[in-house]
Amino acid sequence: MKIRVLLVDDDALVRAGLRMILSSSEELEVVGEAVDGADAVATAMAHRPDVVLMDIRMPGMDGIAATSALRLLATPPHVIVLTTFQADEHVMSALRAGADGFLLKDTAPAEIVHAVRLVAAGEAMLSPSVTRTLLAHLGNDGTTDRRRAAAQRLTSLTDREREVATAVGSGASNAEIAASLFMSEATVKAHVSRLLTKLAVTNRVHIAILVHDAQS
Repeated sequence: MKIRVLLVDDDALVRAGLRMILSSSEELEVVGEAVDGADAVATAMAHRPDVVLMDIRMPGMDGIAATSALRLLATPPHVIVLTTFQADEHVMSALRAGADGFLLKDTAPAEIVHAVRLVAAGEAMLSPSVTRTLLAHLGNDGTTDRRRAAAQRLTSLTDREREVATAVGSGASNAEIAASLFMSEATVKAHVSRLLTKLAVTNRVHIAILVHDAQS
């Protein structure tokens, strides 16, 4: 079955460009377009996309609020947010809201297609290096309530799970975690899978955000 994609951007030219790029892959099908966040939620409910390419800055309901709303659906789609700046507080807000990753608007067409395939398969669409860059640029911006809530969620972890979570939070890859903690990569993957379940998050980017919030 084809991967169903919804395009959300208030710029018709951007939507047309994305449609052309995605239509080049036989695996992908653009099932709808939306011009703002409210339109995105309504269109997603009507067409049930697998992946949403979501602009962050839009009039009315922006991409962050729309991502939060989409996460509340019975079968929420994966969301990739579109931005012009890699290290942007809006990107972090979108990731906290449930986005699976982000793309710069000038990303190469082949990389956009690859990103859609990646998140459709349930993978986080951020490399360890990008995760490190993003968290480093954002610094300690957590509120007291968010810091307390994040720390509380981490209390359910075992000591070993906490070590793995901290390593994920630093942006380390599975191979780097395995080397630093003297484990096999298979064991690291198993720990990450348990972390996703225990912390009720969808990918390792969200683990990194929780660790970041707890320490900020």
